[in-house]
Amino acid sequence: MRNKYTSTFKARIALEAIKGEKTISEIASEHGIHPQQVRTWKREFLKRAHLVFEKHKETKKLEKELDKAYKKIGQLELERDFLSGILKNC
Repeated sequence: MRNKYTSTFKARIALEAIKGEKTISEIASEHGIHPQQVRTWKREFLKRAHLVFEKHKETKKLEKELDKAYKKIGQLELERDFLSGILKNC
C-alpha cells in the first residue's frame, strides 16, 4: 500500500531539503521516507515555485466567474419565487 502525503508535508520536506542544513539522507531518515522521494519533492517544488505568484491572476478570474454564477442563481431564485407566487394565486 502506498503512503499518501499531504501537500503541506511535501512542501515542508522540500523546503527542509532546499535549506541544506541537513543531508537528503538525514531528512529522509527522520521522516521515514526514501531519499529519492525527498529529491523528487525538492525538484518539483523548485520547478513550480513561480506558480505562487501567478495564482493571483487565476484566482481573480475564478472569483469573477463565481460572482456571475451567484448573480444568475439569485436571478433564477427570484424568477422562481415570482412564478410560484403567481401559481398560488390562480
